[in-house]
Amino acid sequence: MAGRYGRPRSVLRMRTVAGQVFLLQVAIVVLLVAAAMAALVFQSRAGSEREARNRSVAVAETFANSPGMEEALRSPDPTAVLQPRAEAARMGSGVDFIVVLDIEGIRYTHPLQDRIGKKFVGDLSHARGGEVFTERITGTIGPLVQAIVPITSSNGTVIGMVSAGITIERVSGVVEEQFPLLFGAAGGVLLLTTGGTALVSRRLRRQTHGLGPAEMTRMYEHHDAVLHAVREGVIIVSGDGRLLLANDEARRLLGLPADVDGAPVTELGLDPRTGHLLSSGRNVTDEVFPVGERLLAVNQRSTDQHGGPPGSVATLRDTTELQALTGRADVARGRLKLLYDAGTEIGTTLDVVRTCEELTEFAASRFADYATVDLVETVLRGEEPTATGADTDMRRTAFSGAGETALYPLGQVIRFVPTTPVGIGLGRGEAVLQPDLTGPSDWQEQDPQRARMLLDEGIHSMIAVPMRARGVILGMAMFWRAGNPEPFEEEDLSLAEELVARAAVSVDNARRYSREHTMAVTLQRSLLPRVLPEQSALDVAYRYRPALAGLGGLGGVGGDWFDIIPLPGARVALVVGDVVGHGLHAAATMGRLRTAVHNFSSLDLPPDELMFHLDELVARIDQDETDDGSDAGVTGVTCIYAIYDAVSGTCSMARAGHLQPVVVQPDGTADFADVPGGPPLGLGGLPFETLELRLPEGSRLVLYTDGLVEDREREIDEGLELLRRTLADHAGLGPEETCETVLGALVPERPRDDIALLVGRTRVLGSGRVAEWDVPSDPSAVARVRAAVTDRLAEWGLEEEAFTTELILSELVTNAIRYAAGPIRVRLIRDRALICEVSDHSSTSPHLRQAAITDEGGRGLFLVAQFAERWGTRYTADGKVIWTEQPLPGAAGTR
Repeated sequence: MAGRYGRPRSVLRMRTVAGQVFLLQVAIVVLLVAAAMAALVFQSRAGSEREARNRSVAVAETFANSPGMEEALRSPDPTAVLQPRAEAARMGSGVDFIVVLDIEGIRYTHPLQDRIGKKFVGDLSHARGGEVFTERITGTIGPLVQAIVPITSSNGTVIGMVSAGITIERVSGVVEEQFPLLFGAAGGVLLLTTGGTALVSRRLRRQTHGLGPAEMTRMYEHHDAVLHAVREGVIIVSGDGRLLLANDEARRLLGLPADVDGAPVTELGLDPRTGHLLSSGRNVTDEVFPVGERLLAVNQRSTDQHGGPPGSVATLRDTTELQALTGRADVARGRLKLLYDAGTEIGTTLDVVRTCEELTEFAASRFADYATVDLVETVLRGEEPTATGADTDMRRTAFSGAGETALYPLGQVIRFVPTTPVGIGLGRGEAVLQPDLTGPSDWQEQDPQRARMLLDEGIHSMIAVPMRARGVILGMAMFWRAGNPEPFEEEDLSLAEELVARAAVSVDNARRYSREHTMAVTLQRSLLPRVLPEQSALDVAYRYRPALAGLGGLGGVGGDWFDIIPLPGARVALVVGDVVGHGLHAAATMGRLRTAVHNFSSLDLPPDELMFHLDELVARIDQDETDDGSDAGVTGVTCIYAIYDAVSGTCSMARAGHLQPVVVQPDGTADFADVPGGPPLGLGGLPFETLELRLPEGSRLVLYTDGLVEDREREIDEGLELLRRTLADHAGLGPEETCETVLGALVPERPRDDIALLVGRTRVLGSGRVAEWDVPSDPSAVARVRAAVTDRLAEWGLEEEAFTTELILSELVTNAIRYAAGPIRVRLIRDRALICEVSDHSSTSPHLRQAAITDEGGRGLFLVAQFAERWGTRYTADGKVIWTEQPLPGAAGTR
């Protein structure tokens, strides 16, 4: 066989590349098919045993859990009942045996009758423990897998076992029947892949032109030596825009790494213009492109003009004669980078003043020697600017520059003179360039004396640019040069306008944010308590800390709230809640819930009932807000409500998804109260429960929201433990000092959530301030009660209240004797007001009505309402209490 260039070559030694590839591919295919068949055989064996295990377990479990199994085992003759069932199940399921055993392993059933009653062979320990167990053994019928399943009684104890087994041969026979089909398929795959390999080899033979390996190697070496020896960059790009080849010079000129062959040209890190040219394949001749610090002359032609493959070849030549043009390109690149950096460094916060400071700091360090920003007063207040122009007052908001200067200081109110260049430009909304301030110019009319001082300091060039956003002028930015001898140019003016335009958008966004934030804060402050109500049950202190602006919603405006609500009978209610989320919606929802708690507490409901009504209210609010098509429903509300009674010293609490309160005993022991947990408000469906505690005088009750204990840098359990430990370590502090200590120990410098903290120190009214009497259901007892009350009021120095109190108690006790049931009890409490309480075991509440002239009754309760400052009814677990409050003269009711 003659080879290329007339040299003979043997079939074995001079075989073409295509032939070698064909033989190699055929060998690989044969090996792969053989390996696949071997894997299928091994897999079928493993699958047979797995199938045997699965089938034996399924049959044993099904039979063990079949109805009547427990009754059959407890019958006098289990074999008579179970043997027929076991044989029927064995034949139906296809297993080799199903054996029922007692707890000791004695067979009740077996396919061979002579083995019934004998000991079962196998591991029964797992089944006795209530576990399913499978094992592979070799029995009389060959290798098999048997499963042992416990039979449990209705109370869960193991009363027997079921074993089902099947031989491996029975299962594997099904798989082995498919081997002829598998081997036939493998032969077909082998034929198909061999044919495909032949087609691939034929195509490869055409592409390599029948060359042998040595010939191709020699041609490549010649090509590579010439390509990398030339001092001109050569780049070959495929038709789909991928880099096929780049010689050493091209890699040096373009700064390409060594492993970029085959990568898309657009991903080589080239500038967009150069990358677009190389990927487009466009024909160019000596076109100059800036690449890094070089200017390259590029020539590019298509490779398919004479029947070659699709793509393009480009040559690159470094041109040193275009350095001037390169310098201009560097300047343009520097300006673009300056604008890019400005976009990342200006407007990083939603704060008007800080945005102006970022603009001046950036400009003074990168563009000018001094930079100032003056804003309209209304913009600083977050309002829309109502007037703009040279006759508008502006305040110097930001200043940056090295050293002292005669420029207006920060805070100075400035009104630009309309006849100066700056005033004219401000009126037109146009930027002003003053390249030379030393010559005659109208700019000095603004402040002649200060202008002379600026010139003496070396300031020689200035640019003034109005800050415009949405067609409104927000202020004026000015740039000055002193140390830099180069004056500002027209290109600098366009750059300054671009800088100020970007900053103006950020300032306007910050202004609008400040306005919304102010509105939200005003709303929130108006909804939270401003002063502590007068009450004698608790010494109370509170703290509210919003999240830091910019970290939570509208500058930290959220839905945390708290309240202190005086209740009749020397009692007080404490409530702390949290509406999930931030912003106006959370604050408004918080206000609605706080008002609802006030209204429900006026009904004197116990904590669990109040939580129930509040839960229904939140569900209705959520339904109303989602029915109108909006997505501003209540996403979650937690709350805790506590009532403290200063007479009995008891505190009842209920909570809805809220964190547990902390109770600090007088001896310094601090623990979380185990208040039963209810779901967050609005979910519905689950009841709320009340926890009642007796708190000694001087105990502290601490309620809080999750913002106090949750933080990004610690888990909530760590925060709760830190709170408990802090309270225990500072048990002797008063409520105010406790609040400060807790906040100092737990609140980070930049809190991301609202914090509400309420600390109450308990008081207990002494026995000398409370009087109680049991009243029999006898009208004559009313006089004795009046006399006892009069004596007690005399002891308290309240003789002036005796007549009114006798009248009130006479009416209430008489009504209780006449209409109520059960024991009647009268209690008199001297607090900030004189409190009279009459309790009975009736759940019927009296109501006020206007009696007609002919009526014999109906005037008593009307008189009580006239003489008492307040009156009402509250229900107890065994009846009701009717109470009245009478004002006391001076400070008679205080401690």
